[in-house]
Amino acid sequence: MKENRIVKNAVILTIMAVLLSAILGFTNQITKDRIAEQDELKKQKAYTAVFEDASFEETDELTALAASSKEDFEAAGFSGIVVTEAVAAIQNGETAGYVLNITNSNGYGGNIVTAIGITVDGKMTGLSVISNSETAGLGANCSKESFTEQFKTIDSPEISFVKGGGADHVTQIDAISSATITTTAVTNTVNAALHFVYDEIGIQ
Repeated sequence: MKENRIVKNAVILTIMAVLLSAILGFTNQITKDRIAEQDELKKQKAYTAVFEDASFEETDELTALAASSKEDFEAAGFSGIVVTEAVAAIQNGETAGYVLNITNSNGYGGNIVTAIGITVDGKMTGLSVISNSETAGLGANCSKESFTEQFKTIDSPEISFVKGGGADHVTQIDAISSATITTTAVTNTVNAALHFVYDEIGIQ
């Protein structure tokens, strides 16, 4: 009797373990799908923010350039940066520019993921921070509109930052107060993006 009870309990425990594993797997899949859906919506919102009134189109050429961007950036001196996606911004049936989804691992807290819009003649249309792990109240201010707005007027193949204010917002941006590492990371991301469209895509 005792052995039968042991076998019965073992079977019950096995069944419960299988059921719990199935439930956890199902829940994880649902959660995973929802997270992926939210990430996609967040990305598309960022794309629209940096290139208004445009639709976005993937091309084989842009996909190939994005796939080799890490190596290209390393060669150009932009280490730790990669284009995870590059799309054409279409307006009135024509390519008006490009939106790049770029990850820079050199933030103070790790990855800073941004969407950057650049026209076919090299003018920036905006920068939106998709995600970051920077310090709240300091580097995390990189996602605030007061910081990102200044990129809408950048018209230069390379930018720098100025501490304490006074940037011309054409070739320079104002640094985030007390967040030099974050500012440097964002500046390098923009310069990598400009390099990508000028030297890899080949705009004039």
